[in-house]
Amino acid sequence: MNRGTYLEIELGKITENARHVAAVCAQRGIEVLGVTKGFSAIPRIVEAIIAGGVDKLADARLENIMSLRYLGFTQEMTLLRIPMLSSVNQVTAWTNCSLNSELSVIRALSDAAQSLGKRHNIVLMVDVGDLREGVLPSAAADTLRKILTMKGVYVSGIGTNMGCYGGILPTEKNLSMLSELAVDLQNIAGRHFEVVSGGGTSSLMLIHSGEMPGQINQLRVGEGILLGTDTTHNCNIPWLYQDAFLLHAEIVEIKSKPSIPYGEVGLDAFGRTPEFEDRGVRKRAIVSLGGQDVSVDGIVPMDEGINILGASSDHMILDVSDAGEKLRVGDEVCFRLNYHGLLRLCSSKYIKRVYKYGFDASASEEDLSAKSAS
Repeated sequence: MNRGTYLEIELGKITENARHVAAVCAQRGIEVLGVTKGFSAIPRIVEAIIAGGVDKLADARLENIMSLRYLGFTQEMTLLRIPMLSSVNQVTAWTNCSLNSELSVIRALSDAAQSLGKRHNIVLMVDVGDLREGVLPSAAADTLRKILTMKGVYVSGIGTNMGCYGGILPTEKNLSMLSELAVDLQNIAGRHFEVVSGGGTSSLMLIHSGEMPGQINQLRVGEGILLGTDTTHNCNIPWLYQDAFLLHAEIVEIKSKPSIPYGEVGLDAFGRTPEFEDRGVRKRAIVSLGGQDVSVDGIVPMDEGINILGASSDHMILDVSDAGEKLRVGDEVCFRLNYHGLLRLCSSKYIKRVYKYGFDASASEEDLSAKSAS
């Protein structure tokens, strides 16, 4: 049955990926936070991750966490994006923990938590080279001493972020820096930290190679569980599924046309100056998918003979001259996703979702009633 353009989500493979990641990490004494931001915390996918034994969740968007709470999810939830000063009341009300780097925000979190009669857990972020959020290692001790005077917050531990901004890879060297710093800061705090968070999917490689420093006891994993890939290292994770998410787009036009547009050239729909290679007359297909749904660098055709030529907001143009099968209007073209593609597609209200609960049977989102959170 042709379903048009839709995102196929195989929940069983997500569950298996979560189970494998949790098991590999548990062997090294490392807990896993299941990161839900990559798919906008869609409840059925969250349930699939939990079914794989990952029962602590994390998201960068407070709105996603609040939505899950409204649906009845009671799991521990961590806010990944450092909180805005204007959001401290919601952060303390809806999350169990947040990642932090600014004393003024931490002080406000302390006040907000005290007004609710509770203590809010925080992880102090330390920058070990990627230059996104975090205090510098040289400032960590002084920062911790000041936080320890605040009654409304509890320092669960420290963490770092790798690869997301500067592309810096997690290595035994930079995570050893975090590990050694954890020992020093624990001495200042006079207790053992529950959390030394050593990054995300990109850190799984160190676990597999046995190079993960001993103090690291938590990873925040999204991409690995969802796509079985590691963008920072530009590789697939061989012991995980890479096809839990597949994008299907329906062909709405197929025609043979020149490779280069003719006429006076201006800017395209996104304000860019287009460039084209003259390859003569080629068979081109247009699919019902565009830049409002996903960027062209977020998807890859499964048929290696198909090339993406470009996209406007509503149409994507493909060169199908070398496609492995004869394509017609109404046929579907299937794409694999990278993390960027998944993030955009799950945020689009225009892309239908079709869920597969096992490895065979499937059901559309419209056919299934919303499942209640476990």
